[in-house]
Parts: sequence; structure tokens; C-alpha cells
Amino acid sequence: MSTEFETIQRTENRVTLEPPGRWKVVFFNDDSTPVDYVVEVLVTIFGHDADSANEIAMTIHASGRGVAGVYVYEIAEQKSSETLADSRSRGYSLQVELEKE
Repeated sequence: MSTEFETIQRTENRVTLEPPGRWKVVFFNDDSTPVDYVVEVLVTIFGHDADSANEIAMTIHASGRGVAGVYVYEIAEQKSSETLADSRSRGYSLQVELEKE
């Protein structure tokens, strides 16, 4: 008579959570979007005060690009979409991209 033994091995599964990645919302300079509009977007959509919005707008104008804010992906995507929709509705060609931080 043969006896078979079944071996049960217990393993412990550990899940390691990492904080969500951060994404930059980057504005690019163009020749048709007024600086005043960029400042308005930075204040209304991105929550900057007038001074920091003006500083970011001048950086965009001088260097060709500037970071409007850094967020988790979903928020960065939403703010980018809001900015593009508003920009297009006003006839501006403001370019916005997301970049992983």
C-alpha cells in the first residue's frame, strides 16, 4: 500500500506601495497666445498668485517653456485638458505637455 503525502507550502505575499509618480505640466511659448492669457490660466486653473504667475509666464516667454505645476498624473492631465479646452475656445494655440518628474 502506497501512501502519498501532499506538501503544502505557505508563502507570504507582501505588497509594497510606492507613492504615485509626479508629472510636470509644461507650457510652451508661441507667437499667438498673449502673456496676459497665460497669466490668467496660471491663476485660475493652476492656483498661482499674480506674482508667481507673471514670473512663470516670463520664463515661458524668455526660454520657450515653463512649468505651470507638478501633480499626480490624473490631476496634471485634468489641468492640461482644461487649459487646452479654454485656450482653443478663445482661439489661442497654447501648447501644453505632461512630463514625468
